[in-house]
Amino acid sequence: MKTCHRCGREIRLLAKLGRTDSCPYCSSDLKCCLNCRFFDPGANNQCREPQAEWCPDKDKANFCEFFEFREVSPLSQPGMGGTKSSQAGARQAFDHLFRKT
Repeated sequence: MKTCHRCGREIRLLAKLGRTDSCPYCSSDLKCCLNCRFFDPGANNQCREPQAEWCPDKDKANFCEFFEFREVSPLSQPGMGGTKSSQAGARQAFDHLFRKT
């Protein structure tokens, strides 16, 4: 499932994604680094594609030739945060570490 990086709503593409296409719900750019499957904040240039050029504005439309829309699980939350239940479980486990008994 393809989702918008900003609002998290599902995007259904009827044709090839163009550089100037925007989300029908929040009007953010769709062909941007934050929607790309190669985006990785920990990688060089924040991109796992070694041939991609540096793009300073990750949420703005760009001309990258390597762009591939990121697919996410229907159960995951918008962005890369995982499921709501896994976030709550992780928070509970973290809090448990520092609880005094």
